[in-house]
Formats: sequence, C-alpha cells, structure tokens
Amino acid sequence: MACIGDADPFTAAIPATKVELTVSFNHSKSPLVLSFLVSDSTVCVLYTQGIANREWREFGRTEVIDNTLNPDFVRKFILDYFFEERQNLRFDLYDLDCKSDNLSKHVSVSFTSAVHCLNLMEILCSLFIFSGIPGKKCGTIIVRAEELSNCRESVMLQFCGNKLDKKDFFGKSDPFLVFYRSNEDGSYTICHKTEVVKNTLDPVWQAFKIPVRALCNGDYDRSIKVEVYDWDRDGGHDFIGEFSTSYRAMSRSQSQFHVYEVIRDSGLTPALLCRQVTLLSCLVDTELSFLDYIRGNPSQPTSLHYMSPYQLNDYAMALRAVGEIIQDYDSDKMFPALGFGAKLPPDGRVSHEFALNGNPQNPYCNGIEGVMEAYYQSLKSVRLYGPTHFSPVINHVARYASAVTDGSQYFILLIISDGVITDMAQTKESIVNAAALPMSIIIVGVGPAEFDEMIELDGDEERISSQGRYAERDIVQFVPFRDYIDRRGNHILSMARLAKEVLAEIPDQFLSYMRTRGIKPGPLPPPYTTCPPPAIHPLLTRRVSRI
Repeated sequence: MACIGDADPFTAAIPATKVELTVSFNHSKSPLVLSFLVSDSTVCVLYTQGIANREWREFGRTEVIDNTLNPDFVRKFILDYFFEERQNLRFDLYDLDCKSDNLSKHVSVSFTSAVHCLNLMEILCSLFIFSGIPGKKCGTIIVRAEELSNCRESVMLQFCGNKLDKKDFFGKSDPFLVFYRSNEDGSYTICHKTEVVKNTLDPVWQAFKIPVRALCNGDYDRSIKVEVYDWDRDGGHDFIGEFSTSYRAMSRSQSQFHVYEVIRDSGLTPALLCRQVTLLSCLVDTELSFLDYIRGNPSQPTSLHYMSPYQLNDYAMALRAVGEIIQDYDSDKMFPALGFGAKLPPDGRVSHEFALNGNPQNPYCNGIEGVMEAYYQSLKSVRLYGPTHFSPVINHVARYASAVTDGSQYFILLIISDGVITDMAQTKESIVNAAALPMSIIIVGVGPAEFDEMIELDGDEERISSQGRYAERDIVQFVPFRDYIDRRGNHILSMARLAKEVLAEIPDQFLSYMRTRGIKPGPLPPPYTTCPPPAIHPLLTRRVSRI
C-alpha cells in the first residue's frame, strides 16, 4: 500500500482540538474578601499538572489589572484539549506587591479544577466557577472555555470618537473602548481593550491588529459589543455608552467610514443621541503560517510536489523506485494508495487517511502507473495541509494484516513524507502493535527537513517501545532520500540507490515473522514447459502499502 503526505512541525501528541480559556474573578462580600485587590495589581496564573510526576508547572499568565475587585482578564490561555487524558488545571490569583516576577513574594489564592475525559461539547461555551480556600469566602474564579476555529484572518481596525460625555470634574474625559464577542448562551467574553486617550471628548485611538478568531471565532455574523468608558485612576471607570456590530458589518466598511451611535439608555431614540464612534479603517489580512512558506503550490517549482513536464519530483521518484520492484511480488498488481495531510473538497475537511483516486470505497490503483496517476490527479484537487500523522495509515494497514495471519499474505506499507512526524507517541504505539502482524513499514523522507525524530522509528539500534512495551521485531526502515540522490543529476541511479537501501531489510523482516510463528512455505507450483511469467512465491502475495 502506498501513502503520500505532507508534514508540519507541531507537537508529538494529537489534541482533539484547541480550547481558549477566558478568566474573570468575582469578589465575595465577606470581610475575608481579597481586599488587597483594591489598591494593588492583580494577575491570574494558570498551572498544568504533569501526567507522570504530577508536578504543577506554570503554563501562562494573564495581563496585570490594577485597582479592581472584579478583574476581567483580556489575555487568554490557549490549551490543547486531549479527549483521552485527564488534564488538571490550577488557577492562582496573585496580588502583586512589588515588581518582582518571583510569585513566591506575592499573596495568592489557589483555585483548582480538573478537566476530566468529558465530551468536548460539555466543556465548550460553558462557565466553570471555582471557589478558593475551603470554608472561606474568598470569591470565585469564572473560566469560560470555547473551541477555537481554524480562521486565520486578522483585521486592522481604527476608531475615533465624537462628542462623548464629559465625565471628569476638572477636565473632559479619558475615553477607551472595550470589545466583547457574544457567546452562544447570550453572555459576552472580553477580547480587546484600546489604550486610554487623555482629556478629550473627541478621541482618536491608535489602530490595532486583532485575529478574527478573537473577535468572533470565525463566525462573521456573531454579535460584537463595544463599550465606551471614561478611565479613572481608582479603577471605577465611568460608563459612557455602547454599540453593537459584527465582523461582517465592519469588513463591509473597508472603503468608507462607518458611524455608530453610542447608546447609554436603550430607551433613547437615535435621533436624540449625539455621541458617536466612527470606524475609520478596516483592513483584512490572512495570517500566513510556517507551512504556507515551506509547502508551496504543487504548480510552482519551489514545491516538493511540483509536477515538472521534464522530470519526476522526489515523491514520484521514491514511489517509482520502490514500487516497481515491490509490484513484482504482488499477484494482481492492484495497490491501495492513500494520502494524508490535506484538506479535501468540497468542504475543506482535513484528512490523514484519504484515497488518492478519490474513491474511499475502492482506493485500489492498477499497478504503479495507476498509483502515479492517482497521485498527480490528487494534487489538482486537494490542498496540502498539516499536521502530519502517520498512525492513521499504519492502523489502516494493520487492520487488513490482522485478518490474514496464516502467512498467505504479507503487507508492505510505503510512507513518503517531506516533514517531521507530529504524532510520534501514537505512531510508536501503532508500530509496536503492528510488529506482531505480517507487515513491514518503509518510510522515505524527501526534502531538506530535519528527520532526526523519524530515525527513532527505525529499530536497527534500539527496539522501538511504547508505554513500557517493546516491539516484537523490527519492522521499520527509514531513509532520507537526499542521502541517495546522485549529485550529477542521474535520476535512474538515484532511484536504484534508494530502492536497494529501503528494500534490503524486507526479506529478514518477512522471515522473522514466518519463523516465529512456525509458518512453512507452501508447495511449489508445477514446472512450466513454455516461457511463463516469473513464478511468485505463494507467501509474498497481495498488497504493497502506502506512499
């Protein structure tokens, strides 16, 4: 079987999703309330607990907020959510008495929670309220969790005010804006604060750039509430008014100003209002990721998947080099070929296990030429995308191999990838399980990436293990293609060198499986009296697996 995929340098585990945590604090009316918050500076620190050693480690901190009993923190915590793990979290609220970053020098109250193996929808868009010291009314921390979208747009916004209310006795006002995105339950989550513009009723705030994900989590029609305040040194900021909009409405204003009436009393009609906030500019941009630079378009010469009319790319050379030899050991020459690491049409769903020929019910291709054609056609219809997960395709082949353990079939999985594996832990587990099955895995790395971690999968020096279990036998052979490319540009020689290296261990791996299970060769076929096709050993039949 053949698998072709791209790579992406992310973490080794596979999170179910990413979750954004927003934190706020409500004080208690008890005399034991954290009264120190009124006069000093407050910060919330998130700690995560290690699975193995159970030690608490600092994950991140919010911004510091001065002079308030009820801090509403703008800075978020972005966490990977793992469905299969118990993720313990601890929130500590600190009163900063000095400028030291050493938290042990500051007063704190600890708030602890545990995110168990809950269904994702049970923790997203919900409120988690945690109490502090048992038996004492120290107030509560409120944590809201929301799954993050994959929206990569950002927007540059600039606003100005006109005829805002005078709030200061000896001056005008010191206005600033606070932006909130709406939640599914009708509540709002703070997402941005502008700077304070001192002593004016007609402020012009600096332009600021914010991810669209932060404004509306990719939902362009989600309501965005903007509140206008007059800043006070004691933290008791005076409310001037508010208005509502949406990202879609703001993005339509790219060519003209958009004026919002600032409403303080909802009973007043717009005709009686004079205070306004104007959207001066709205510039939308798409945040480019590291992958956008290293992947490239297959139609461009800079891409490793470039389909040149004059020569094969590295993927195609590796596929042909190995496939043309392996196919002679397959009786029907029908090869299932899968891809991984791509967004599929029509909805852009990310897949780590899709049929190159576009037919998930029948991913088989006729010979290596059929696999090559399916590969080229898939490049025209899918969008290369990370991260790079090997375990889904390994498990795919393992399911077939586990059904045929009598020695009549042996499976070879060929994986070709241009980047670092991103599900190392899961891949190790899959390989350890597959080592007890009639299969071998060939991994060819193409391109200039660092493949140090993938060398670990090749058990030549040390048998691969997972969670204390060692692989029954070595079934993986990894090579970086660049080590076998002829420097004079002789692609035929390059492919021959690669094929010789990656296939050299297959006979020993095959024999180790048969011998440990006491499987004997079947009877030889009767001799041919005419010129027949080459005889195929009955134990080496069926499929070659993925590139």
